[in-house]
Amino acid sequence: MKKILFVTVLSMLMLVLAACGGGEDNTSDESTGGDAAANTVDIDATNWEFDQETYTTSAGDITFNLTNEEGYHGIQIDDTDVTVEGDGSTTASLEAGEYTIRCSIPCGDGHSEMVSTLVVE
Repeated sequence: MKKILFVTVLSMLMLVLAACGGGEDNTSDESTGGDAAANTVDIDATNWEFDQETYTTSAGDITFNLTNEEGYHGIQIDDTDVTVEGDGSTTASLEAGEYTIRCSIPCGDGHSEMVSTLVVE
């Protein structure tokens, strides 16, 4: 019984390590705030500001990842159905254009100025 359990645990560990290793290195393009290959926009929020004034990505299905580095924030992208509250992600299909990203959770005196631009090419 112990031998079977050991072999099972060892096999599972090998599968997990194989899944985590190898593969492409999909690092974010820090100049645009997104990863062109995955069409992902990573947004870091601190008190009263996002980490970039402008995020650029390609049209189509886009995944938005919000991380709260300081405080509790959310995002809402004007003229879309994109919303994320707190740390989280959502995916939406957007056409080319320029969109406004706003903090959707009142976060203090600088809340109204917590705005960035999303450029979809």
